[in-house]
Amino acid sequence: MKLVFATNNKHKLDEVKAILGNRVEVLSLKDIGCFDDIPETADTLQGNALIKARYIYEKFGANCFADDTGLEVEALGGEPGVYSARYAGEECCPEANMKKLLHNLTGKSNRNAQFRTVIALIIDGEEKLFNGIVKGRITEEKRGDSGFGYDPIFVPEGFSESFAQMSSEQKNSISHRYRATEQLSDYLNKTSDSF
Repeated sequence: MKLVFATNNKHKLDEVKAILGNRVEVLSLKDIGCFDDIPETADTLQGNALIKARYIYEKFGANCFADDTGLEVEALGGEPGVYSARYAGEECCPEANMKKLLHNLTGKSNRNAQFRTVIALIIDGEEKLFNGIVKGRITEEKRGDSGFGYDPIFVPEGFSESFAQMSSEQKNSISHRYRATEQLSDYLNKTSDSF
């Protein structure tokens, strides 16, 4: 089975391909010749995932899935959430996002947070949503240099290392994206005979 993953983010592609294995051929936007800047204008993660998946399905007629991920920090009322990628401004980088988040948590003892990934799948016009959550806490300073995004300041529950201190295999076995992609994988396995 071929599925388009509505991303050109190499980190995400590698993670998802590793989880889905050989059962599914995962194509990137580049693979199908899509270089459009797909707007993410929803105010929820599931809304953005659906916008991206519907865009690809309607324009290219390809079975596809898209994801949106947010870091939700308890003491900040769920921020940055849907704005995680552009928390410090439209043209910002992960470094600026982490700096702003750590600044906003200055003096706060509650550092509980969760990463949440929502995957929207469209196959033959039918839409399904899958949620993956990993709970943890925000560190006082950056730790580690692997991973991407907020990985250096997020320690998952039950661990002492940040995501950025873990091997990609270890992170992939517990991450929010892994949990959502596992649900996607289970669904594809159960229904693959009908595709």
